[in-house]
Amino acid sequence: MRHHLLALCLLICLVPTTAAATSPEAWSWPLDDHRLGERFAPPASDYGPGHRGIDIAAGVGDVVRAVAPGRVTFAGRVGGVPVVTVDHGTERSTYQPVRARVRVGDAVGAREVIGTLLGSPSHCAGACLHLGRRAGEDYLDPLDLLGGGRFRLIDPSGPPPAPPVGVVGSLRRPVGGVITSPYGMRVHPVTGVRKLHDGTDFGVPCGTPVHAAAAGTVTATGYSGAYGKRVVVRHRPGLVTTYNHLSSSSVSPGERVRPGDVVGRSGTTGLSTGCHLHFMVVVDGHPVNPQASL
Repeated sequence: MRHHLLALCLLICLVPTTAAATSPEAWSWPLDDHRLGERFAPPASDYGPGHRGIDIAAGVGDVVRAVAPGRVTFAGRVGGVPVVTVDHGTERSTYQPVRARVRVGDAVGAREVIGTLLGSPSHCAGACLHLGRRAGEDYLDPLDLLGGGRFRLIDPSGPPPAPPVGVVGSLRRPVGGVITSPYGMRVHPVTGVRKLHDGTDFGVPCGTPVHAAAAGTVTATGYSGAYGKRVVVRHRPGLVTTYNHLSSSSVSPGERVRPGDVVGRSGTTGLSTGCHLHFMVVVDGHPVNPQASL
């Protein structure tokens, strides 16, 4: 009897188990520029009032990109509104009103163009993209995967992420665009000197709205040497963010800002080789890696 039990235990141990579903990967912004409008407000019931996604202000004809790799499962009209849906495995993203450049069954990569934004029909006062996120029949907040939500999702089967250095909580990404130069040592493109690049550069066109990464108080605006026009926001004792090389600022010292408020527009002022945002996180007077908290 003992031998039979031992054999059964060994058999159970050798049977492969189903791996736990991994958390969704972070999404990319679907527009090259993003200004948040109405945010996610899930309905209390299936047919109740609510906002089942986020609105992103943009211009008619702006290209709309897939937020993550996936396959197009719908490209048509729902209630007269042109909609594109991309399946990412465990979740789906929806985009409206969008004139599709893809067909059902097409595989798309992250940031691949899937269509162009239409001006109507739209529930916004101006042109906007309504981005939705669904898992099964459940509506979820897209900002949780775009770096603007309350949580940062990680892969439970992968290595643990490095903890933010001295930063408690997460910051929101101030602009879209690709990272053109991360935090760290580099040869300066203008001076040719190898030194610490004390922030993260986001490649965006001049004039792109720049958003506050968290709630705080504006402590300084104006020109600051190599940083050009900049805005400085204090979020709590010892934690400051700065927004540099701006073309203009839209806030004043002493003004309170909320997460996502526009503090200025990107530019190429100061020691800069082109239009971009140089975003800094300063903890207790020392610059730290912004990407650790975005």
